[in-house]
Amino acid sequence: MRIFFFLLLFFASSFLLNAQQTITSSYFEMRTYTVHEGKMPDLIQRFQNHTRTLFAKHGIESVAYFLSETQPEQQLTFILGYPSAAERDIRWGNFANDPEWKAVAKASEANGPIVQKVDQVFMVWAKGLNAAKSPRPSGVFQLRTYHLLPGRLDAIQARFRDHTQALFEKQGLSNYPYWITVEKEGVQSKLVYFIGHQNKEEFNAAFGRFVADPEWIKVRDASEVSGKIVEKIDSHFYTALPFSPMK
Repeated sequence: MRIFFFLLLFFASSFLLNAQQTITSSYFEMRTYTVHEGKMPDLIQRFQNHTRTLFAKHGIESVAYFLSETQPEQQLTFILGYPSAAERDIRWGNFANDPEWKAVAKASEANGPIVQKVDQVFMVWAKGLNAAKSPRPSGVFQLRTYHLLPGRLDAIQARFRDHTQALFEKQGLSNYPYWITVEKEGVQSKLVYFIGHQNKEEFNAAFGRFVADPEWIKVRDASEVSGKIVEKIDSHFYTALPFSPMK
């Protein structure tokens, strides 16, 4: 009976973990805050104690909260979710004009402003790249942004769907959400995604194995018979904050 009880607790906790990691939104905003010197603790405390609750109050989904691995005292990146682009503007406006939020922001900045600069990227789900179950938590994440050549969006999504994601997993890298950026008309969208591992050393070793894998080289070359797909790749390491739903 005792064994049954512990098994029940285990499966219940596993279900709750998966439920917490389920993302229900279909339109996303990645925001990067560059803070004034010495203000990161204030920003983290504001998110932890107030902002996330107020986001939820206005139907804004918290997806992830990360610190930059190279600039942890300066940059915090987080991802929010909404039902649609139109709802994003409505819900963000309601949040920004909430008297409770205004009081929190004012109190947190009693000794000076916290955020120096805000960068935004809007995104939607990449096609066919988010069917896998949530991976186990990682110790380090890499955000990878693919700047694509014109007309090659379908090709990159097909390559990841049919090959690359499985080849990452083969080397021990965990796949996290994959998105496509929402750009102005006439501008090529980018592929944005996270992969993770337990620490940076293991990540680099696993990624090195992936790059050298003959199977990957064969897939890459075959996918580019009709022309190159990726113009350049930006990559940055992050660590998840304790309250981040994505870990």
